Amino acid sequence: MRTRSVHGGRHELGQNFLVHPPTIDRLVGLVGATDGAILEIGAGGGALTAGLAGLGRALTAIDVDERRIAALRRAHPAVRIEHADALRHPLDAPVIAGNIPFHLTTPILRRLLQRSAWRHAILLTQWEVARKRAGVGGGTLLTAQAAPWFEFALHGRVPAHAFRPAPSVDGGILSITRRGSPLVPLGDRRAYERFVGDVFSARGRGMAAIASAVMRMPKGEARRRLADARVAPDALPRDLAPTQWAELWRVKNP
Repeated sequence: MRTRSVHGGRHELGQNFLVHPPTIDRLVGLVGATDGAILEIGAGGGALTAGLAGLGRALTAIDVDERRIAALRRAHPAVRIEHADALRHPLDAPVIAGNIPFHLTTPILRRLLQRSAWRHAILLTQWEVARKRAGVGGGTLLTAQAAPWFEFALHGRVPAHAFRPAPSVDGGILSITRRGSPLVPLGDRRAYERFVGDVFSARGRGMAAIASAVMRMPKGEARRRLADARVAPDALPRDLAPTQWAELWRVKNP
């Protein structure tokens, strides 16, 4: 009888199973406020699966650990259980939910934000990732690149003791909602993402110097365009709100 996944043990799989009823209830409540079929990624021991199944909606749960599939299927006969990797499985349900392996949070988020079929994502991630993606304490490159099409929100911190085994850091509940009306045309997305990347990587003390370098224009002209976008000249890229990024893109080529 196999006692170890072909992918390795729990450490290699990043498995920290959620065992905290209040957190499970919070996640289920956030998913319950959405509508449509649900895809749970990283079902693990099935604690969240049970709560999601109670919503009475179509539910598919996937996990990369082949040892857990049979047990999940026995425990949840009404749920479609699949042995699959979240980095490869189609993310095509209207609602994506899950306790994300902390070491895979960034690649999973990057993949998720490039897919067009889902509308809502309710995810339990590493605390620092959830905090940064929601813009608490300043925005990040990934969030700024995605913000014209998605809204990010933080729904609380989850202590490490809510997991078994306990990870070395806390978790955070992050929701991502696709905007009904994008702030930037979808056809501009690749060019916009490159622009944001250039702004974050450019040298300069404040947006006036950064915009001048990135837009290749005199600092006075850059200041005028920043004013049109309602961006302070001494602001930093991390300080800009989604609407400011969208306005900055608009005034880049008037």
